[in-house]
Amino acid sequence: MPQFIAFAVAGAALYAGYRLIAKGLERAAEEARKTREDMERRAAEAMGTPKDLGTLEWDERAGVYRPKSG
Repeated sequence: MPQFIAFAVAGAALYAGYRLIAKGLERAAEEARKTREDMERRAAEAMGTPKDLGTLEWDERAGVYRPKSG
């Protein structure tokens, strides 16, 4: 009978440890999610809106598109 009590106590301790670790992992995952969302929001703000260059034309000499001159 003492072995059963020891196994019951050990099982309860293992379950309590499992719950503690699971709670910590949930907290870490939530923090990571919030951090990711914050970083995505900041990146979107930094991107801003695209600049309107108007009509572009090919510049043969430079080999790039440039805004159409007047």
